[in-house]
Amino acid sequence: MAGPCSARLQGETAAFTAALRTLVNNPQFSDVTFVVGREQQKVFAHRCVLACRCQAFQGMLGQGLAGSADPPSSIPPQGPFILGNVQPEVFLAVIEFLYTNSVTLNSHIALEVLTSSVEYGLQDLCKLCVKFIKDTLSVEQVCEALQAAVTYGQADLQQHCLAFIEGCTAAVVRTQGFHELSDVVLAQVLRSDRLAVDELDLVQAVREWAHVSSAVLERPVPEVAALPVRELRLPLLAPSELATLESHNQRDLLIPVESIAAAWRSHALRKGSGVPSRLCRPRRGTRPRDHHRQLDPHAK
Repeated sequence: MAGPCSARLQGETAAFTAALRTLVNNPQFSDVTFVVGREQQKVFAHRCVLACRCQAFQGMLGQGLAGSADPPSSIPPQGPFILGNVQPEVFLAVIEFLYTNSVTLNSHIALEVLTSSVEYGLQDLCKLCVKFIKDTLSVEQVCEALQAAVTYGQADLQQHCLAFIEGCTAAVVRTQGFHELSDVVLAQVLRSDRLAVDELDLVQAVREWAHVSSAVLERPVPEVAALPVRELRLPLLAPSELATLESHNQRDLLIPVESIAAAWRSHALRKGSGVPSRLCRPRRGTRPRDHHRQLDPHAK
C-alpha cells in the first residue's frame, strides 16, 4: 500500500510580505527597542524576526538569556540597545529588509546601508545596495562609491565606478568626493590609461587633492601624496609645461625632484629612457604633443 503523499505549497508571497511590512517599527507586540543615531530615535522590533534573519542580531539579543553561553549583559533583553553611530533612516532600511526581504533606498542612504549590510553580514542586502548604487551613479557620488567598494571588497562595484570615472574624468576631479579619496584609491584611479583628461589637468587635480588631504590629516603635502604622485605621467608634458611645473613645485614639493629629473631625461634621451613604460603611455584624454612620438617604443 502506497504511503501518504506530501508537498510544500507556496502561497502568495506579496500578501505575506505586505503583512510583515506592517510590523516594521511597530510598537504593537514589539519586544525589543533600539535607540538610534544622534536623534536618539526609538525603533521597535521583534526579537524572533531579527534573530532568525541575522546572526549579528542573534548574538546581540541572545546575550544573558537563559541557556546562552554568552556572559550576562547589562542591557535587559527588551533593550533599549543604543546604536549611536547609524542614522535612523539607514537602520530602518536594514530592519525593513529583515522583515520583508526588500529595501527602500535613495541616493542619500544607499552607501551607508551598504556599510551596515557588510557589518551585519547581510549578503543579499549588500547585493541590492550594489545594484542600486550602480543604477543611480552620478558624478558627485562616484568617488565615494568607489572608496566604499574598495573598503568593503566589492570588486564588481569597484570596476563599475572606475569605468564611470574614465568616462567623465574632467568633471569627477572637481568634486568633493575626489578630494576625499584615500591615497591608495586615488593611485588606483591614476593607473588607468582611459582617463578622459589631459595630464596637465590631472597634475593640478592631484595637487588640489594633496592640499586638502594635508590639511585634514595634518601631514606634509609630499607625505600624503607620495603614492598617487608615482602614477603621474610627467614625460607626457611638453618641455615648457614641465619647466612651469618644476617652478610651481618649489612651493609645496608635491612631486619628488627625482621624478621631475626623470621626465627631463626622457626628453633629452628620447623614447622614455629610464622611465617606467606606463608613465610614457598617453591616456585617452591626453592632448597630443610633438614629442609623444619619441616616447613610443614602437615608433621608427
